Amino acid sequence: MADIFALAEAGRPLGGERFTSADFMAAEWENVWTKTWLITIRADDIPEAGDYMLEQIGRESILIVRQDDDSVRAFYNVCQHRGNRLVLEPEGSMPAFTCPYHSWRFEIDGTCSYVQDAEDFRGNVCERASLAHVACTVFAGFVWINMDPDCATLRESLGQIWDEWAAYPLDQMVRTQAISVRMPCNWKLLLDNFHETYHLPTAHPEGIEYAEDSYLETRIELYDNGHALGQTKCGLAAHRLPEGKSKLTDVVAADLHRWELEPTDFAGRERETRAALQRQKRALADERGLGYYAGLTDDQLTDVFHYTVFPNFAASINADGLLFLRAMPHPTDPQQCIFDTWYYTFGAPSSHASLVTLDGNQEVRRVEREIIDYGEKSLGVVLDGDA
Repeated sequence: MADIFALAEAGRPLGGERFTSADFMAAEWENVWTKTWLITIRADDIPEAGDYMLEQIGRESILIVRQDDDSVRAFYNVCQHRGNRLVLEPEGSMPAFTCPYHSWRFEIDGTCSYVQDAEDFRGNVCERASLAHVACTVFAGFVWINMDPDCATLRESLGQIWDEWAAYPLDQMVRTQAISVRMPCNWKLLLDNFHETYHLPTAHPEGIEYAEDSYLETRIELYDNGHALGQTKCGLAAHRLPEGKSKLTDVVAADLHRWELEPTDFAGRERETRAALQRQKRALADERGLGYYAGLTDDQLTDVFHYTVFPNFAASINADGLLFLRAMPHPTDPQQCIFDTWYYTFGAPSSHASLVTLDGNQEVRRVEREIIDYGEKSLGVVLDGDA
C-alpha cells in the first residue's frame, strides 16, 4: 500500500500491465485470491443437511455443504484419488458425493467412506483420502471462504466492519435482484469504479437528485487490511444540482411521501429533508415493524454506507437494503471477469432501491441468479453508468 501511495505522490500512474498481464494475474492468484477471505453464497441457499452449492473462484471450484449439525463446511471440489472434478451440478442436495470417474464416495463432512477395491490399496486408503478442507465462516448471512490454511479469522480480517454490520439485520435479507454479467475487462477496473463518488454527477446525474456527492461532505475512511468506507449523505439533492432544477427532486419527494411527510412543507428549506426523514423514520419505525432502526444511528437511517471489502467486494448498505457488487476473476484471462450486481432487501421500500435496481421493483420476492453477456440487457438506470 505504501508503495502505491508513493507512486501516486510522485505523479507516476500504475502500470497498465496490472490489468492485462497473465504474469500479474498469476501473482494475484498466489498472493491475493488464495490468501484472503472471499464472500460467496448465502447460507440460506443451502438450508438442509446435504444441500450444496459450487462457487467458482478463478481456477478453483469450491464445494459448500450444509452439515448434519447445521454448520456449513467448504471443500475443494476435487476427488482425492486422481484429481477429478467431484461434483458437476452447480447446486443440489446429496446424502454423499460419488466421484464420476472411479466411484469413490465422500460423506457431506468430507470423509472418504468408500473406495472401489479398497483391498488393492496399501493401508486404509479412506483414512488419508478425505476431501481437502477450505476455511469457512458464516457472517451477515453469507458464507465466506479462505484458501489459506494459516489464515487469520474472518473477524480479525474484517476488523471494525464486523461490528458495524451487526447493526443491520443482514442475516434476514432477501435477494430481489441477481444479475451477473460476463465482462470484457479485468476485475480491478470494476472495483476501482466503486471506490469513489467523483464520477457521480457525470455517470449518474440522477444520483445527485438524491445524494450529496461533494467530497467536502463525503466521509472517507481507510480501514485495516485493505478495506474502506465511504458515507454518502442521502435524502436530499446535491449542491451541484443544475441551475433551474428544483432542489426538491421527485426522488426525494417520493421518500418524504413514504414516510408521511409533505414535500411542499420543505419549499425553501430543501436541505432539511434528510434530517426530517431521520426523525420520521425513528418515530414510525416500531409501528412499521422496523424495530432494528433503534440500533441505527441517525446517519444510518438515511445515508448509504459504501464498504469496500478487499479484494473484490463492495456493499452499499442503506437502512433497508444492500447493493451487492462483486467481481470474480476469470480462470485464465486477465481481461475477463464476472460482475455480480445483486440487491438484497431487509426493510422498507426506499428511493435508493428504486435507483439501483433494474426496474425499481421493490417486491420482496427471492429471485434466481441470471447470467448474461455484457450489453445484453440493462442493469438499471444507475448501474448502466458504471458498466
